[in-house]
Amino acid sequence: MKVVVTGATGNVGTSVVAALARDERVSEIVGLARRLPAWRPPRTRWVAADVARDDLRAHFEGAAAVIHLAWLIQPSRDAAELERVNVTGSRRVFETAASAGAGALVYASSVGVYSPGPSDRAVDESWPRDGVPSLFYARHKAITERILDALEGELRVVRLRPGLVFKRESGPEIRRLFAGPLLPARLLGRLPLVPLPAGLAVQCVHGDDVGEAYRLAALSDDARGAYNVAADPVLRGNELAALLGSRRVDVPPRAVRVLADVSYRARLQPTPPGWLDMGLAVPVMDTRRAREELSWTPRRSAREALLELLDGMRAPAGAPTPPLDAHAGGRFRLGELRTGVGAQAWESASRR
Repeated sequence: MKVVVTGATGNVGTSVVAALARDERVSEIVGLARRLPAWRPPRTRWVAADVARDDLRAHFEGAAAVIHLAWLIQPSRDAAELERVNVTGSRRVFETAASAGAGALVYASSVGVYSPGPSDRAVDESWPRDGVPSLFYARHKAITERILDALEGELRVVRLRPGLVFKRESGPEIRRLFAGPLLPARLLGRLPLVPLPAGLAVQCVHGDDVGEAYRLAALSDDARGAYNVAADPVLRGNELAALLGSRRVDVPPRAVRVLADVSYRARLQPTPPGWLDMGLAVPVMDTRRAREELSWTPRRSAREALLELLDGMRAPAGAPTPPLDAHAGGRFRLGELRTGVGAQAWESASRR
């Protein structure tokens, strides 16, 4: 069978392609990405494509499943470009998959789609999904799920809603996307104190475990609807500080948000303060449905996933794809600085 993966060269995409390549039922993997990688996994054919501009139909025809992962987090200061890819691009993928007769559409939703909820108890997939208004990522996830609602009668639709997805190879990419060029990554895990807002509860999952969830969702005829995906345990303040090798210092959420906002406006880092709003607002997810109905079991704990990420940031690690390239930011991270720290996609700037 043929499976198409959009956004196949990133953090999640590389794990999804690897999981599909291990399944002998998959005869062909078509990996769509804006830039072609040097990586050559088995039975994989790479296609350079922009989901918001290029004709996708020929690539989707004959597919048993289309897995849609393509998504922009940067450039965070270019709202039009983010919406072009995240919303318009997703709509085009959904509609083309349906019209091309794909057997299934598996969409990368997120914990970020959920409306604010409790952190002291877990909620299932029926929790309201209006996102957090102050963050484009959450708004776009909510909009794209509503677009997807209209297609559920036309083909088998699955939505995976993972927590934070980490692995060693994604360390450099995540540092570029969220921390920017000024973070001394080698100091991670060596700081004596770490300021954390009260009430923070983080759900993580290893990239390889997420890849397996996508494989199960794409290839199981019985998989339908939404599935929360995260590993145990839920990481809260003291444990996060311990994993970072530091002692926790409680900081009021409002103070952290002011600092995030000021540093973002000053272009010291590329992450708008809405990410903090989302992190403090989203509910803890109940993952029982994925474990029982998909027979999905994470092989690594949330602690292991986070520790791998930190190792990958410090090393740095990376992989032979453009998004995961350990040195994509250029010598002394000058390529990242030339983007205006979130004003322009670093990958576009690196071509010049």
